[in-house]
Amino acid sequence: MKVTVIKITKENYNQLGSLVADFRVALKGYKGIKALPDADAGVSEMKEYIDSDFPCYAAVCDSEYVGYIVCRVDKPCVWVESIYAKPEFRRKGVASQLFEKAEELAKSFGEDTVFNYVHPNNHGMIGFLRKCGYTVINLVEIRKPYKDEQLTQTIQVGEHEFDY
Repeated sequence: MKVTVIKITKENYNQLGSLVADFRVALKGYKGIKALPDADAGVSEMKEYIDSDFPCYAAVCDSEYVGYIVCRVDKPCVWVESIYAKPEFRRKGVASQLFEKAEELAKSFGEDTVFNYVHPNNHGMIGFLRKCGYTVINLVEIRKPYKDEQLTQTIQVGEHEFDY
């Protein structure tokens, strides 16, 4: 399996709609929300990233788009806005190749790290980042529950316990 990573541009961003849509469905799933993919919304989201000059890359295998990464640059910091690989391409180096692009970008600004927001239920991404040498630094997001949201767990953050 040969995977090539290419830059996403104004000429090819519209090919990423279904991948972006699948990523959004997966994120909602971490919150217990069932959703259907919306490829048109995915194309619109990718267009916004490209129009805003966010560095974006896609993984291509046999002419098929199988993953992507979107980076946000707040010089000198590079943030991963989103990274996604089709399930059948996970654990095959696709995400690693994409993440390397983000790390190369950070190095171009003299930085050694890429910053990542990760949903606490996204165990796959947490494991991936640990494998890449990343760890938690200091970010805790706290909000009121959404209307009618059912919190079914608790999470320990330092000496504080929160409903989750």
